[in-house]
Amino acid sequence: MKYYIGIDGGGTKTAFCAANSEDASLRYSKDSGASWREHGIPAVTQMLRMAVDELMLEDKDKIAGIAMGLPCYGESARGDAELEKAVSEIFAPVPVYLTNDVEVGWAGSLALEPGINIVAGTGSIGYGKDSQGKTARCGGWSDFFGDEGSCFWMGRKVMELFSKQADGRMKKDELYDIVYRELKLENDISFIDLMHTEYLGYRKKVAVLQFYAEKAALAGSVSAKALYNEACRELLLLVDAIKDKLVFTESPWKVSYSGGLFKAGELLMPQFMGEIEKLGGRVMAPRFEPVEGALLLAYQHFYPQGLNQIIKAMEEK
Repeated sequence: MKYYIGIDGGGTKTAFCAANSEDASLRYSKDSGASWREHGIPAVTQMLRMAVDELMLEDKDKIAGIAMGLPCYGESARGDAELEKAVSEIFAPVPVYLTNDVEVGWAGSLALEPGINIVAGTGSIGYGKDSQGKTARCGGWSDFFGDEGSCFWMGRKVMELFSKQADGRMKKDELYDIVYRELKLENDISFIDLMHTEYLGYRKKVAVLQFYAEKAALAGSVSAKALYNEACRELLLLVDAIKDKLVFTESPWKVSYSGGLFKAGELLMPQFMGEIEKLGGRVMAPRFEPVEGALLLAYQHFYPQGLNQIIKAMEEK
């Protein structure tokens, strides 16, 4: 009996999923973030090795293949080479398929079938693959100058809208009232110090400000509703750009999604689904989690004859 492992690395947490070739029973675990830019390559690879050992326990010598999607992979020639070398050495002699975490998101959401997956979580990015195996990535450039349509981007926009409404450049609406109340501000100007001392440099905290936009939009805020419309347009740009780089023979072609912004429901999904249909696609709910997508990639690369069995096990779990 052999085991295969999928790893979905994130900025703040990493998910692990393992299955055996005999009955495809699944094991799951989680650990800390896996961004080499933030934590360094030695720390990331050591965490991955220890987490895999703890997950497998007495079966760690039976691992036959690992697929891992890690943040920042594919974005630095030097970093990629160092990461590939470190991963290969620390898991030797087990073969490893290393990719960006956006591919495991696609693999999970569409169960390896042709289509496009859009991520709108803390950051935003899109990835697609057609029936010929051609792939395309779009977005995910940097929170410094990109990530449009993400929760972090929304959080920054909430800051902008609040400041404009506070000093009269925009008409005040429910968004201003909700932010002022939720953050327990003493006055408008105290917002500056709060953002600099408690939010600057903390992507997750900035992303959480998106919930104030959601609450305001549901309360009738015109500015917050417009913000969700803008986010939708940015995410549709990702889909359209990927579609133009690939050749989908099926009609309608598939689009799936993941990330916290899509949980805004009626503020985003009806418009998103309607515009995708106009482009010739069809939005479908994710079939599996990204970490399960990583496991599917492990099977695809190292045990393809077991793919049907593991997909069935995931569906029945």
